Amino acid sequence: MEKFLELLFAGLALGARYSLVALGFVVIFRATGVINFAQGGFVALGAYVAYTAINTWDWPFPLAVLVAMLLLALVGALIEASILRWLIGRPVLTLIMVTIGILIMIQQINLQIWGPQLLPLGDPWQLSTVEILGVPVRVTNVWAMGLTAIAVAVLFAYFRYTRMGVAMRATALDQEAALAQGISVRRVFAASWAIAGALAGLAGVMIAADANGVSPTIELVALAAFPAIILGGLESPGGAVIGGLVIGVAQQLTAGYQPDFLPVGLSSVVPYLVMVVVLLVRPYGLFGEPEVERV
Repeated sequence: MEKFLELLFAGLALGARYSLVALGFVVIFRATGVINFAQGGFVALGAYVAYTAINTWDWPFPLAVLVAMLLLALVGALIEASILRWLIGRPVLTLIMVTIGILIMIQQINLQIWGPQLLPLGDPWQLSTVEILGVPVRVTNVWAMGLTAIAVAVLFAYFRYTRMGVAMRATALDQEAALAQGISVRRVFAASWAIAGALAGLAGVMIAADANGVSPTIELVALAAFPAIILGGLESPGGAVIGGLVIGVAQQLTAGYQPDFLPVGLSSVVPYLVMVVVLLVRPYGLFGEPEVERV
């Protein structure tokens, strides 16, 4: 039972990190209909910015996290304004290929500035643990779950109670109707990319703290988070959170019991196995809505 609880808490913390990345995907997809494959690059860039703020500029950790989120929000908004805004109306495949190109550009920028080596983040938690329900839990994981819960609550409040949040919800439902009501779709697109960037900055810091350092491989977490998006439904922020938690717990439980009676390497493919099984039952994901077309 003790081993199960340890794996459960670790899985929830991993799932919380996946949820942050998945939310970035969903926010952009809901507003623009584009899957942003550059999100993994944003995650890595956010971690590197926090590393520089802590180790080079000697800023306190909370301020470094805030700066990483703000800077990545600015980067997201600038990319939307300078590149993607001019591609509105183009085929979706074109936009997806552009985001892949942006990912490659960010990868090269990260390598040129910080190099390929593992860099210590300098977070205040390190390997310290606390006891919950009689089992040791890393403080990093507690903070990951807590900060993710706060980010999700703030995001949902933003969508529900602010003018821009309501405008983003309206645009997600029907862009033409939103335009007819005087909503600036361009501002909505810019806001969605800024929010996705801020979420990526926070996710990058949480992932780097869990990995005990910053390296280019952090961006690969976006590939692991992708099944969470599909599992929850591409247009459902709540589904992204639930999907991330489910994938994280499934992966950690599989990794924990793998040496005993499960095939070697199964934990790496479990996210995709879970995704396939769910899609066989619900093709639009757990919380996705099927498209209805009139003929």
